[in-house]
Amino acid sequence: MRSRLEANPRKRVRERWQRTLVGELVAEAFGTFLLLAFGLGSVAMTVAALNQSGRGTKAFDASGDWLLICFAWGFAVTFAIYVAGGVTGAHLNPAVTLARALRRGFPWKKVGPYCAAQVLGAFVGAALVLWIYHDAISALETKEHIDRSSPDGLTTFSIFGTFPAEYFSSPWGPLLDQIVGTAVLVGCIFALQDEYNAPVKGNLAPLVVGFVVLAIGLSFGANAGFAINPARDLGPRLMAWIAGWGSNAVPGDYGPISAYMWVPIVGPLIGGVLGALLYDALIRSNLRARGVEPDPEMVEEGSDAIEARA
Repeated sequence: MRSRLEANPRKRVRERWQRTLVGELVAEAFGTFLLLAFGLGSVAMTVAALNQSGRGTKAFDASGDWLLICFAWGFAVTFAIYVAGGVTGAHLNPAVTLARALRRGFPWKKVGPYCAAQVLGAFVGAALVLWIYHDAISALETKEHIDRSSPDGLTTFSIFGTFPAEYFSSPWGPLLDQIVGTAVLVGCIFALQDEYNAPVKGNLAPLVVGFVVLAIGLSFGANAGFAINPARDLGPRLMAWIAGWGSNAVPGDYGPISAYMWVPIVGPLIGGVLGALLYDALIRSNLRARGVEPDPEMVEEGSDAIEARA
């Protein structure tokens, strides 16, 4: 084996970067790319593709299309975690990365690089969706006389970025929505991985996390589009801004609410921290106080992961 490696210096170099932070960042970026490709692809289907393809008649037909989008995002999260989970645990979300650094020993020095990789992956995933559905989006804009840079451009911008519901007149309602939704997400993730609780085994955790995202979309999605992930909104938003959606993308001007783009960034970060703190204070500490023994298998896996990423 050693002689083969010595005879192939390119393989040695490749294996070196794969075992470093660079390898982790590649996994996070690719996992987030896959998440956004599936998720945004479902929105593009409902907003532009189905109604322009002759397979449907209405764009974004309320409840039916919302179910399609919510299920697609749930499956997108599941498959993205399966893809990247073996390398990094599949954060795929700056709010999750921050929460794990705060409460689960994830190295703080990696928080910034992980978040940057996630935003990059989201940007590229959105670019792929725009490339694939370019003709459908252009057809819809031509048919409906939509100027991307005008307020009407929100129709097609909605494929990529989130925005507040029309019944909001200030950003505080959507901000609360994002805080609560992300707190639920992170709290559930912590529960599913808690060695003192009843952690999911048999490689089913990604599927259950996908169901959590589905539930959040069905329960809290209409207020602000359930970004619950700063990278999910920021990456596609920047891509849409470059592609001509103007102030619909950056800074995010929507009727009475201006410069909205900070809401799906700040809200999830606050919510992630809040969810982690609440879970540990109300459940994890409760279990430990009752003398519950940690699951040996989960303890071993956690120790291996911490050592590998230190």
